[in-house]
Amino acid sequence: MMNKLEPAVRADGLTVVRGSRTVLNGLEFTVPRGQVTGLLGPSGCGKSTLMRAIVGTQAHVTGTLDVLGRAAGHPRLRSAVGYVTQAPSVYTDLTARQNLDYYASVLGLTRAARREHVNRALTDVDLVSHADSLAGNLSGGQRGRVSLAVALLGEPELLVLDEPTVGLDPVLRRDLWQLFHRLADERGATVLISSHVMDEAERCHRLLLMREGGILADDTPDGLRESTGSATVEEAFLHLVDAANAGSDHRTNVVTLPDTRQEQAK
Repeated sequence: MMNKLEPAVRADGLTVVRGSRTVLNGLEFTVPRGQVTGLLGPSGCGKSTLMRAIVGTQAHVTGTLDVLGRAAGHPRLRSAVGYVTQAPSVYTDLTARQNLDYYASVLGLTRAARREHVNRALTDVDLVSHADSLAGNLSGGQRGRVSLAVALLGEPELLVLDEPTVGLDPVLRRDLWQLFHRLADERGATVLISSHVMDEAERCHRLLLMREGGILADDTPDGLRESTGSATVEEAFLHLVDAANAGSDHRTNVVTLPDTRQEQAK
């Protein structure tokens, strides 16, 4: 377990270059422990690349990136970090339960522990009634929930979720966000969730707003609205974009609340 006073993720000078394009440009940020942090920005701004870097699957990463006190991608992080990609990662010829049991065995859980963790994960994502249905016969949203259940196996300290609510109906979106907050509040998990839907920003404890491979702002939803005089996070984001377009370097327009973060870490 990591030190409770340390952030779950710390980046300094984090850069990813793909061909002639700089996808991530010298990012410096932290993700506080035990909270739901939203990674928001338009499609193509680098959110998925950043998430792959955090879980250790992104190539050509330079700079410093520590996850749960270790270098990103360290073998000992495999069971401590749960990752959900945009496309559901399930075997369609296995049932939901069989998918989970397989991945639980990969984590090295005993047979008894596998049963307990599988049942708990199915309950968390409300798939108990579909547990014995072939994944290939489930809806897209249900397959996505199987992927999320896989990520919950082993009770990971950090969950990295790449747009897990895209295409879901409002009721299911609400239920998943309630789950994300329960994981943080009741289990002490850190949840990093990406989205390009700005209204989801209001559901997060803290936000990292991205634009063109950089961090445009790092603050709470209330802090962003107050600092920009905006009624919503979306308005705040557009305000910051306009300021950047007016000639300011967006890397110097990062809004932070260091005192708040220190209080939250106590």
